[in-house]
Amino acid sequence: MHLSSSALDSHVVGWARYDGTGRTSPTTGDSDEPPYETGVAAFRDGWRLFQAAHLIPPHPGHDCDVSFLKHEFFFERIVDASAP
Repeated sequence: MHLSSSALDSHVVGWARYDGTGRTSPTTGDSDEPPYETGVAAFRDGWRLFQAAHLIPPHPGHDCDVSFLKHEFFFERIVDASAP
């Protein structure tokens, strides 16, 4: 998920999904609504967090360069793939 700021209670502005169990087949752009309102909401639903990018400010004059997503987080939830 890409949040609107580095605060985990900020709103989700971008997301991607992958289902490693094969139970669902999500694709890019298949939903207009984020899976959660905020990063905190994902925590409350049992997801673990990995922060993807360092919070490094851009050099002066390079604030519009294309690069990493500044407030990107990976959320992971472990599930039993053998369960129905």
